Amino acid sequence: MFTGIVEEIGIARHVEETPSGRRIEIGAERVLERLALDDSIAVAGVCLTVVARDDRSFTVDTVPETLSRTTLGAVSRGTRLDLERAATPTTALGGHIVQGHVDGTAALLERRAEGDGARFRFALPPDLARYVVMKGFIALDGVSLTIADVAKGAFDIALIPHTAQRTTLGSLRVGDLVNVEVDIIGKYVEHLLDARERERHR
Repeated sequence: MFTGIVEEIGIARHVEETPSGRRIEIGAERVLERLALDDSIAVAGVCLTVVARDDRSFTVDTVPETLSRTTLGAVSRGTRLDLERAATPTTALGGHIVQGHVDGTAALLERRAEGDGARFRFALPPDLARYVVMKGFIALDGVSLTIADVAKGAFDIALIPHTAQRTTLGSLRVGDLVNVEVDIIGKYVEHLLDARERERHR
């Protein structure tokens, strides 16, 4: 699992189509300090497995299921990617529980300055609307954020200057897509309530 606190921005150095999907080599520095073959790493919010590494980069494979649900199918040489290593028992939970299992993508509809920060409005995919609640958690490209407002077909986040500088969110333009992962707790609650309701009607 992850916490949604991005450690650094990596750069795609090489992208190769493979029989099973795509292989992406990502240049990095900080995350390489504790990253081994077979480790999990969040790349733009997507949990992937390290299949190779050296002292300047690491490589991950993506399969059609991942490519169809996320923005990784659009990655090319030079693309900037938010990176976070998997949490350990001693990791501070500064964000929220993030699995790296992306639920879909959302387009940036509007961005406006708020002092040194910014307010972003994203399109809300209809199938995820029930999980998006005011002041609840959401992960966008792997960044743990608080939902500032919910409107019909959209939601807002308020981006502080630090997050804008340390993640790829600060460079988003209207129309850009981000990977969305809703709060897993809401999914579990829904599943348990559905199961209870089914038991009542047996």
